[in-house]
Amino acid sequence: MYYIIYPLLYLISLLPFFIIYGLSNFLAFALYNLAGYRKDVVLYNLGIAFPEKTLAERKKIAKKFYRNLIDNFLEAIKLLSMSNNELNKRAKIDLSNCEEIIESGKNIQFHCGHQMNWEYGNLVIAQELRIPWVGIYMKISNKALDKIFYNLRSKTGTQLIASREFKSKMHSVFQNQYTLGLAADQKPGIPTKGSWLYFFSKATPFVTGPDKGARLPNTAVVFVNFVKSKRGFYEFIPTVIKSRGAEFEPNEVTLRYRDFLEQTIREHPDNYLWTHKRWKYDWKPEYAKIWIDNSPMPTDSSGIKKGGLKTNPPE
Repeated sequence: MYYIIYPLLYLISLLPFFIIYGLSNFLAFALYNLAGYRKDVVLYNLGIAFPEKTLAERKKIAKKFYRNLIDNFLEAIKLLSMSNNELNKRAKIDLSNCEEIIESGKNIQFHCGHQMNWEYGNLVIAQELRIPWVGIYMKISNKALDKIFYNLRSKTGTQLIASREFKSKMHSVFQNQYTLGLAADQKPGIPTKGSWLYFFSKATPFVTGPDKGARLPNTAVVFVNFVKSKRGFYEFIPTVIKSRGAEFEPNEVTLRYRDFLEQTIREHPDNYLWTHKRWKYDWKPEYAKIWIDNSPMPTDSSGIKKGGLKTNPPE
């Protein structure tokens, strides 16, 4: 299957960008208006994030999101044949604020969210860093696609570790100085294993690993905002949160990351991955012991914060 899929995708990658984006326009229209792919999930999520907006305003964001989503996928396919020079024209990052941290011998834990284009971000950061860049990723169920994207994501030197293999491999990878990239907006597989807090207007659990890792000795914490400056061009903006992560209080990184992510999403709401079920779990009183937010915990199973929009979750 790999030898069928790869040549097809490579041929697509050779198409000029104006054709790629024409195809993206058509696919985004079809995905939203005809197939309705996860449309109920997207509008439900936008209702939680932006209860103050009208339905028409949220639908406008949704339509732009679908175009960005298809752009993200097709731009990733373009990477199969794209030169590093072309990539560097389209993806910019200034890591000068991280150089002193690296020179001091510290490790850096980078936190980002699922903003477009994460494939460009991974490659350009790996290319710019002078020490190992480790990325945690979710394996794709299709083995052929998983192999293609593994090779694509590691083409500029990223050391990839599958999320399910992280615990068994982390000790060997982290023996020497490293930088670690985490899309820290993932939800835990089991709701009782996360830290519960409000994300926008609804309670949801966040994974606990990034918070614990950020507080390891000799570790600095950097948050990265992804900005789509124009179609096909991105700027990745790193902000050093603390050069001595061990000084953080437990759960402080999670709370500060939540606030950072909410702000970046509000600035560019169509550039976030709204098709995933970020608010999948209902709030239960038994989660009170793992509630970390400074705001009062929810009063009912909806988990909606006062002033939020109560709607039925999609099937």
